[in-house]
Amino acid sequence: MNCEWVKDNAFLYAYDELADDLRFEFEQHVNRCGNCADEVKALKGLRQAMAIVPVLEPTPSLLASSRMQLQEALEIAQQDRGWKRWFYDPFSMIGQVKFSPALAAVLLMIGFGGGAGVAYKMAHNASQGGGVTAATNSSTQQPNANEASVAGIREVLPIPGTNNVEIKYDTLTPRSTTGSMSDPAIQQLLVFASRNNVNSGIRMNSVDMLTKNPQDQKIREALVASLRYDTNPGVRLKSLEALGPYVKDDVTVRDAVIESLLHDGNPGVRSLALQTLQSVKADGTVRMALQFLSDKDKDQAIRRQSRAMLASMPEMN
Repeated sequence: MNCEWVKDNAFLYAYDELADDLRFEFEQHVNRCGNCADEVKALKGLRQAMAIVPVLEPTPSLLASSRMQLQEALEIAQQDRGWKRWFYDPFSMIGQVKFSPALAAVLLMIGFGGGAGVAYKMAHNASQGGGVTAATNSSTQQPNANEASVAGIREVLPIPGTNNVEIKYDTLTPRSTTGSMSDPAIQQLLVFASRNNVNSGIRMNSVDMLTKNPQDQKIREALVASLRYDTNPGVRLKSLEALGPYVKDDVTVRDAVIESLLHDGNPGVRSLALQTLQSVKADGTVRMALQFLSDKDKDQAIRRQSRAMLASMPEMN
């Protein structure tokens, strides 16, 4: 066990998250090494100072988003397992149907019911005078996103010269809708795209459109979620730029920016977070973060900027 490993795991030890089998060796090393002991002491001091700040409960929006992401991840994993089983053993499903008469009967009933439903739908459209044309035009009508089962966002296209955006998304069949950023249905689809799409380009366009209306609380929560959890640094930067004006009055935004400053892996995001906190550098939590960074951060530029911000602040009595 060397000093580098100890420093990498000091946070886990300070917050009682280090595994029991490693804790003894960690403490033995700290007892022998003065530098590592100082590191652990500083982290414990930071934890005690941060404990003064009340812990905020997660918002219902964040909880709902996290549960939705977990559910989608589980569904995708289940689908992958089923697809792989069919790909590597295509005769397994046939065997199940062959030797399971009840299963075969159920599949036959489902197929019959689905065919009847499609036929009824086509007949219903035809009776309204639209026929095939009505079915085609329905994809261009603006659906209610609350009622539609959105499977994914395929494209987000800002309309040049206007404040409108076109969003192409999938339900049972591909659809698209066009509307103003003030339309709640459009906002809901953009928030969905910013949180749930695996395509970083779509997330980037979605966040770019959301930044035009950050004064809306739900949109600001979506931008905070993108800043904290998006894997693309460009998306995080764009979210951070839009949240900058609210860091002074919105504690949730301020905490998210501090979190990015302390833990983001991209130097550009951390540097912008430091600049964003310039207007609230006298805040107690911000001051503690700056003190920690000025002493312990591995990035020399971050240490230098943190010291400069601390030096420009008046002394606390």
